[in-house]
Amino acid sequence: MSAGPPDPSPIAAALLRWHALAGRHDLPWQHPRTPYRVWVSEIMLQQTQVATVIPYYRRFLERFPDIRTLADAPSDEVLHLWSGLGYYARARNLQSAAVRIRDEHDGMLPTSFAALAALPGIGRSTAGAILALTSGARLPILDGNARRVLARYFAVAGARGETAIERRLWELAERCMPQTDIAEYTQAIMDLGATVCVRRRPSCPTCPLAEGCLARRSGRQQELPSPRRAPLRRLRRAFMLIALKDRAHVRLERRPESGVWGGLWCLPEFPTASAAAAYARETLGVDSALPQPLPELEHAFTHFDLTITPLLLHCTGAALVEEPRALWYNLREPARVGLPAPIGTLLARIADEMLCGRRP
Repeated sequence: MSAGPPDPSPIAAALLRWHALAGRHDLPWQHPRTPYRVWVSEIMLQQTQVATVIPYYRRFLERFPDIRTLADAPSDEVLHLWSGLGYYARARNLQSAAVRIRDEHDGMLPTSFAALAALPGIGRSTAGAILALTSGARLPILDGNARRVLARYFAVAGARGETAIERRLWELAERCMPQTDIAEYTQAIMDLGATVCVRRRPSCPTCPLAEGCLARRSGRQQELPSPRRAPLRRLRRAFMLIALKDRAHVRLERRPESGVWGGLWCLPEFPTASAAAAYARETLGVDSALPQPLPELEHAFTHFDLTITPLLLHCTGAALVEEPRALWYNLREPARVGLPAPIGTLLARIADEMLCGRRP
């Protein structure tokens, strides 16, 4: 933060005028725009677009209308309502923060920037956005949308994460803020980045900042902001066992809290088909038949692609015993647990075939 008063903003007035006419004013977290509702929306919107978030947000708020309800809820139910939205650490951090707010802040979201930024899953930009949008606190943000607008307007080259680049963008984010109308300005710069100054093919002719934008003047809109060097994508293969009992129950196991699909319920996963067969013998007591391969399923993560080979095994000897990190998922009466999107798709396919009387 700078010690003295900021310089007059070169872009605030234009952004505010544009937002009054063309900005987004009917997003579900804007009515009412409470700290809790804005917080949930900001977490969901990390690395996820508004159109994808809205239906998840509405279902989530219907079930968890306040911080105490979220803090007191079973983690499985929180993850269940997050299933398909991805980046599941966000959901775990959201509930962890809710528990701390309940226990340490009397159930009220902190109004102090330092206390808010110290909560799980809330960094500098998210804390700034929550306080700026809900109380008009004069705090800068630097989410992906604001970063793109500033990097292009001021022609800031350099990859995200470089210390000098981060420092420069945060300085610009603070300097460009107006003295008043902070909530409107914060929403405006996010909206401009999301709807006009988009990553590919920005709509420069309709941009209120086009005249002063250095990237547009030099024809560098597609180059800025400078992308991170993309890591080589890896291909991973996994065999997942669909242990089906009584044509209604499928064996699921809870994954570790950290790592891919942390804390979610998943089919038992193995590096080879023979390892899956060994598990069926040793853990489920089934050795009369080999698992039957089903059509492969592909799923893309941020840095690698996963090819899943489902292996169907009809179990006759396995008991429906509840275990701390394993359950028999009832296809006819599904439990409200968190499932990775491809696993939910696969179970729905199996359930449909069971209900139709076909043997998958």
